[in-house]
Amino acid sequence: MQKEQTILIADDSRMNREILAAMLGSDYSIIEAGTGREAVEVMQRRADIDLVLLDIMMPEMDGFDVLRTMNQHHWTDEIPVIMISAENSSTYVERAYDLGAVDYINRPFEVSVVRRRVVNTLLLYAKQKRLSRLVAEQVYERERSNSMMINVLSHIVEFRNGESGTHVLNIRALTERLLLQLTQKTDRYRLSQSEIAQISTASALHDIGKINVPEQVLNKPGRLTAEEFELMKTHSATGAELLKQIVQKHGSPLLQTAIQICRWHHERYDGRGYPDGLKGEEIPISAQVVALADVYDALTSERCYKKAFDHDTAIGMILRGECGAFQPLLLECLVELEGGQDCGGQAETENRNSLSEATRFSERFLRGEQPTYQDHMLYVLRVEQAKTNFFRSMQEVVQFEYDALTQTLSLSDWAAKHTKGEKISHLSETGGSFLDDADVMRLRDAVHATTPENPDANITAMFSVDGEYRWHKIFARSIWKPGDPPRYLGAVGQAVDIHERMLPRDDAVPVAVFESMRDTQELMHCLKRVFSVVRLVDVKNAKVLMQTQNGDLAHEKASCYKLWNRRTRCRDCISLQAFMKKTQLSRVENTDEGVYYVIAQYVEVDGHECVLEMVNRMDASGEPGASPGAGESSACSGENNCGGEL
Repeated sequence: MQKEQTILIADDSRMNREILAAMLGSDYSIIEAGTGREAVEVMQRRADIDLVLLDIMMPEMDGFDVLRTMNQHHWTDEIPVIMISAENSSTYVERAYDLGAVDYINRPFEVSVVRRRVVNTLLLYAKQKRLSRLVAEQVYERERSNSMMINVLSHIVEFRNGESGTHVLNIRALTERLLLQLTQKTDRYRLSQSEIAQISTASALHDIGKINVPEQVLNKPGRLTAEEFELMKTHSATGAELLKQIVQKHGSPLLQTAIQICRWHHERYDGRGYPDGLKGEEIPISAQVVALADVYDALTSERCYKKAFDHDTAIGMILRGECGAFQPLLLECLVELEGGQDCGGQAETENRNSLSEATRFSERFLRGEQPTYQDHMLYVLRVEQAKTNFFRSMQEVVQFEYDALTQTLSLSDWAAKHTKGEKISHLSETGGSFLDDADVMRLRDAVHATTPENPDANITAMFSVDGEYRWHKIFARSIWKPGDPPRYLGAVGQAVDIHERMLPRDDAVPVAVFESMRDTQELMHCLKRVFSVVRLVDVKNAKVLMQTQNGDLAHEKASCYKLWNRRTRCRDCISLQAFMKKTQLSRVENTDEGVYYVIAQYVEVDGHECVLEMVNRMDASGEPGASPGAGESSACSGENNCGGEL
């Protein structure tokens, strides 16, 4: 069951809050705030607010101050704000938009305008949130693929170095733990969770430059000569240059971070490292953390030239500066990590699986087996297909694939179910697609007009989703096989619902048409839950309409103006204005007896033109009260104390 959306109405006028709440009806959960400060406190307490209707002129904090506070806490990223104010100068409007408001409605306003803009704003933000989640998931999956590539490259180096393959996993795990500990101790670096994950993943490439170091030097059991050590030191700069060449072809923030780590993970905090002799905070924090993790794991691991040290011995050697100088805060983080031997070597099951796959591929690559590349590409294709199928299954949109060779159109599972189209249809035959034959031909012509340089095409069409015909924008991208000339293979596409955009504009109020008086009476019965008086008026004759026993229309004995205890129609009759303009109007009527809120909506009932009137009385505190009646000596605002339009 879909969650009821929550709207916060912030206005210092209780009457205005009640009017807005009445306009929105029972479709939403309404929260009210009488001051700007109260609105902020509500948003701090509640995380379920979907929309804010915000007045400008309020005590303690005005609407602009509320927007500034929301920006400081990044609430406007998740909660849309519609300003509703009597201030209509361009200065106020521009200021509201600059501070993050998504819409601005001036008083006086129409009920339909407010409702339509509220609905559109909520729909837009819901779609944006769904899109954001989808993009985040796709980015996550892409980074997982990048991680796989990094594991393959790093483990090739590991095997050349005669190591077990666990070194990169240990470095990755320890890097992540040190960064998490560091962010808890200081806010100097302001690292997000995604940035920590990126640094941890990129750490696996810190020694990629060793691929250019001869094996007799890499695996020498004894102490290196001065010349050999100088050769070994070149791996940091070599690795960075190698990665730069990859970045030039395939730009990636992950690889940019890997370049920093690769080049500078042998720099030291006192400036005595290599290759550039950087000192202190000149060294990126990514390289600083990987440097410390690398030293710790080297000490606690068995190598061809040494035995492994235990945790306490390794920590003691690092703190005494036997392995170079490190940032004091990072040293504190290393000492504070619990679990001793758990500092490194504890990798997730997923990383272990990646390691095993990378190990198999690396071993076959190093043995020079010819089928390796093809086999690996098939594996990659299977993974990509699995990811594609997963994301398609999670999206509640119409997606399709077209195969030019077989001339078949394949729908996603969701599309086939909700459009009643066939899962696979042959376009040489009529019918079966979610589109009618004419739209199929339009889409095919649009796609056939594409080129490898300009592969995108789109059309606008209407088709049925869950039995309701709605307007959609259909986007397609053609797929080509490289060659001379390129070969057209087909297309993939998606349909985006644009039905709301095809509806009348916010300021265009559609005419309400009822086939019978019975239908009108049912609506009026519902409206009486909100309004004190609901009636149908024959404006031409200034009479109230009613339903006879056989369901026909008839004039009530009382005239329409008798509601206001008058003998003649008001000179500024709001119902007459709504009738002449064939629209909906609202007004506050200020009489001797009280203040009344009136809405007049032009309607057509069984071919008869009339006006639906809705009236509420507001007492001095803004509470709805009794409606005006024949026993009250009230006067119409049109001739006496006119309250003006909202």
